[in-house]
Amino acid sequence: MPVGLADRQPVARGHWGGTIIDIRIRFSGHAGAASAGLMAVLLGACSGPQSMLAPAGPAAAEIARGGWLMTGLFTVVWFGVLALLWHTLRRREPGAAPRRPERLILWGGVVLPVVVVAALLVYGTLTSARVTGVGEEPDAVIDVTARQWQWHFRYRDADDRIIGESIDELAMPLGRMVEFRITSEDVIHSFWIPRLGGKIDAIPGRVHTLRLRADRDTPMRGQCAEFCGLEHARMVFPVRIVAPDALADWLATRPARPDDEPPSADAPAGRAPPRHRASENVL
Repeated sequence: MPVGLADRQPVARGHWGGTIIDIRIRFSGHAGAASAGLMAVLLGACSGPQSMLAPAGPAAAEIARGGWLMTGLFTVVWFGVLALLWHTLRRREPGAAPRRPERLILWGGVVLPVVVVAALLVYGTLTSARVTGVGEEPDAVIDVTARQWQWHFRYRDADDRIIGESIDELAMPLGRMVEFRITSEDVIHSFWIPRLGGKIDAIPGRVHTLRLRADRDTPMRGQCAEFCGLEHARMVFPVRIVAPDALADWLATRPARPDDEPPSADAPAGRAPPRHRASENVL
């Protein structure tokens, strides 16, 4: 007999027409082990170099807080709907029409959605400045140029002069607000560091501004969050958190920008060769 079936033998005790029935169910430790394994997988999904649930800066923390708030709110709403449904089915007599159905439509279909959505709108409006960094003075400026298939970072000093650059690798001073000026040379890309904040599109001919701060020196990875072609999965970059006075030394050790691939039928202007493989651990 298979082990799984041998561990669970249905035997129970009761009275049914004078016959004694044993229904005694013995559960093995497999169910507990499976539950523990599932819990470990779920908890493991809450961390990692690209986890929005493990924020390392104020913008990402605000986004995570809003996500948990909406999850809890809509969980309460869902259980409330189930409770109302159970209450209605339990009290309703077969064939009986609902009494005053207009009240259910008014409160459940109009009042509740308006209150919930309005509350979330107000919350999102009040927290949007913390998510985008609007109103805060930046301590550093980095120009971000996206192109197939490369991220090009240029670092500026207080006088707006370029002091260094890096390819497919970003360095941020710890605890300093950094202003990113983001654009693209070819197609639409999207700049995203999940552990630091939200994403923003990189559009040719336009410069978008995003301010982020890293408060923890922890492994992080950024990526292109907009499908931009066949090598989209390779447009990833590690984020190095360094001491503010160590940034210049870090920039001095960066390799030069690699030569572009020659023009072809698919890319008349040529393309930047991808630095990372799609499955590579860039950290």
